Amino acid sequence: MPSSTRIRLIAPADAAPIAAHYARDAEAFRRWEPAQPPEFFTPEGQAARIDRLLTGHEAGTIWPGVVLADDRPIGQITVSTILPQPFLRRASLGYWIATTAQNQGHAGRAVSLALAVMTDRLGLHRIEASTHLENLPSQRVLRRNGFTPYGVAHAAILLDGRWQDSLLWERILDGPGTGEGAA
Repeated sequence: MPSSTRIRLIAPADAAPIAAHYARDAEAFRRWEPAQPPEFFTPEGQAARIDRLLTGHEAGTIWPGVVLADDRPIGQITVSTILPQPFLRRASLGYWIATTAQNQGHAGRAVSLALAVMTDRLGLHRIEASTHLENLPSQRVLRRNGFTPYGVAHAAILLDGRWQDSLLWERILDGPGTGEGAA
């Protein structure tokens, strides 16, 4: 795994590099990401999105991270739908890595680092994720980080113009194998 991979809370200054990755990778991500309006791919569109993410972070419903390689943004990792109630303490995990930085271990390292954030900073007990049934690289990342599949959500997401199934993943964060050493 690359030792230069880090994650941190996303910042307004990340808008331009994130927009550049999204614009360049739009076609490659079309299979995995919902369709977006043209302004999504601009620095201004990303600045507005980042502002919304940070507002959610202040409210405690999301931890929006940026993935860095050698201190340059190469993707995002987000802990969303945070339910901090003592009887729930769960959230959902999503991430992406720019095509120029894929297949270098960054996604696996980012997920490992996010597990530590979820445990140490957010006090979560359970994390869930979903992948497209054919997204084998993302499934390998989750499996290597201790996630296990637990079901299929049928017609769960509109991708590339049609409703598609998602493979559902889970990981319990409390106890042995939690956080940084889990990868």
